[in-house]
Order: sequence, then structure tokens, then C-alpha cells
Amino acid sequence: MERTLHIPSETVMLTATLHEPEQQNGRTVAKYPLVVICHGFIGSRVGVNRLFVKAARELAAHGFGVLRFDYGGCGESDGDYGAGGLDVLLKQTRDVLDYAAALERVDQERIILLGHSLGGAVSALTASQDRRIHSMVLWAAVAQPFEDIVRIVGEKEYQEALSLGSTDHNGYLLSRRYFQSLNGAQPLRHVKQFEGDVLILHGNRDDVIAVDAMFHYERELHLRRRGTCEKEVIVGGDHTFSSADSYSKLIGSTVSWLGRLWEEKTVAV
Repeated sequence: MERTLHIPSETVMLTATLHEPEQQNGRTVAKYPLVVICHGFIGSRVGVNRLFVKAARELAAHGFGVLRFDYGGCGESDGDYGAGGLDVLLKQTRDVLDYAAALERVDQERIILLGHSLGGAVSALTASQDRRIHSMVLWAAVAQPFEDIVRIVGEKEYQEALSLGSTDHNGYLLSRRYFQSLNGAQPLRHVKQFEGDVLILHGNRDDVIAVDAMFHYERELHLRRRGTCEKEVIVGGDHTFSSADSYSKLIGSTVSWLGRLWEEKTVAV
């Protein structure tokens, strides 16, 4: 079952879609694990080529609830994306988690954060501080927010934001504050504080965020005392895993890892 939600965050209303898992053996699942999807830079909860819609439906078919949402100023949500800094994205993520954790059928011991691109960096920063998150999946995650986003928008637009206060990037007004907040973000340093299990997936044909980012995250995560980390290069995958084959590998590995993870935890208990 899918339904649209509206989640308050400060002065804006975030639009979200909740996918509840299908019945198993003819019975409705009393409590289900929940995957919260964080989209990337000026993206939406739909995703390029419907990436997040397809993934949410696939996960729901395997017993997971999924909550995918639009950050403020993106998709169908209120607000202006570029007006605030990265702290606004982090606050909105926490507000979505507050809402999700209060849902009656959500198993609060099995909340998973899944972040794509810049949403991966936001997920890493959020998970490092929020103990409600028990595991995390990173798809083509940004490792250096400032360098990566400046490269994506271009030096000219970045300098325009510095000198004029904002720049128009594809219709989004990105403020000076936005870039300044990215400059202070260090997901690679903070992700080491997350004690849960992590899966990192990245396409080898990603020309937006180089596959090297995956190995940077892996290195930092292996320095932790707690929590496992697995990685996989999705052969043929671009930044949005747009081919049928790369998407199949991406969602197959994600579903398999999550399934094994919770089976192991159930046995341990």
C-alpha cells in the first residue's frame, strides 16, 4: 500500500510517500523495518528514471516499509532548496525520522537510512548523531560535499553566489550560505561515530561522483570498533544506475544485504 504524507519541518511542509510492505503468507505484518530514502542535490523522492519509486516498491515486496520524501524546495515540498544551508537538510531529515518513528507499525529497532549522492553525505552526518538509525545504505554517496557540489554547479556559478549572495542553478537559487555550509561538512570524519552496519554501492561508470568516494567511506568505516561495512562496485552503473542491468544489481544487492542483516540479528537474539 502506498500513501502520500505531509510532514512538518519548521515553516515548511515536506511531501512524502509511505510504502507499507505487502502481506506475507496472507497475513498483514504487525511491525516492519523501515527504510528512509534521502535523495540527492536538487533531486526528488521520485528519482532520475524513477529510481526511488522502483526501489521502494521492490523493498516493500520483500517486507520492508519505505518512506521517501522531498527535501524543502524539491519535488512537491514547500520552501526554497537553496535558501538554507546543509543544516536545513539535516534538520529536515531528523524531522522525517521523528515522524517515521512514531508510525504505529514501524519497528523502531529496525530503522534504515538510505542515501543517494548528496543524500548519502546527509545520511552519514545524520546517522553519526542519531541512535535511532540502526543501519545505513549509501548509493553513489558524496564524500566531499563542498568540492563535489562546486564542481557540479561550476566555478562561475559558485563565484556568483559569493559575490551576489546567490546564483541561479537550473532554476534553484543557491545561496552563499548554502555553499559555506557545504564547506564545513565532513561526512568522512563523522561517519566513524556511527556504530551500525553499512552497505556502500557505487557504479564504476559514475561520472558525477567518482567511485573513489566509496573506498574513502570504506576506509573510515573500517576504523570503527563497532559495526560492519560491506561494499560493492556496480559494474556498468552510472550515477543514477540508469541501465536495467545496473539497477537490477543495485536493488538485488540492497535487498539481499538487508535480508541477511536482519536474519543474523534475529538469530543472535
